[in-house]
Amino acid sequence: MDIGIVSDTHDNVAAVERATEVFAADGVEVVIHCGDFVAPLMVDYFEGFELHGVLGNHDGDVANIQAAFDRLGGESRLHGRFAHLEFDGLSFAVLHGESLEEVEAIAAAETYDFVCYGHHHERELSETGRTTVLNPGAHVLASEADRTVAIVDTRSESVRFRSLRE
Repeated sequence: MDIGIVSDTHDNVAAVERATEVFAADGVEVVIHCGDFVAPLMVDYFEGFELHGVLGNHDGDVANIQAAFDRLGGESRLHGRFAHLEFDGLSFAVLHGESLEEVEAIAAAETYDFVCYGHHHERELSETGRTTVLNPGAHVLASEADRTVAIVDTRSESVRFRSLRE
């Protein structure tokens, strides 16, 4: 299974449309959003995917973000500030990650196969013991060339970044 990882969409409609195009072209069925949707309408762009999201520090309209998730239906779910997810036998911790110390502590515990976070608007792929730490990059405050998403292949346990340039 290929799982799309995205974060910090911050109302950037063009970047979200491009991200979903990339995910669809790569056969992604499940998307994990690491927070900062900002506006509930951002959720609507993920129609057709199973979407799992956490709240970021700019997600103030929680009731309407939740309502947008409810409209997606299926297995899509807004998990609050933290999510524990499992796909194909791999475990994922998902948080927005304002505190890098918290991200590092979760990774250091080696409880999860992947720790996915956002907030810092810079992509990261690193290893802490058996745990892969992943920040997919951002869609706001990034030049067109720097906008990326990540895709996790659960079969090979590999990660690839995809640019959102046309």
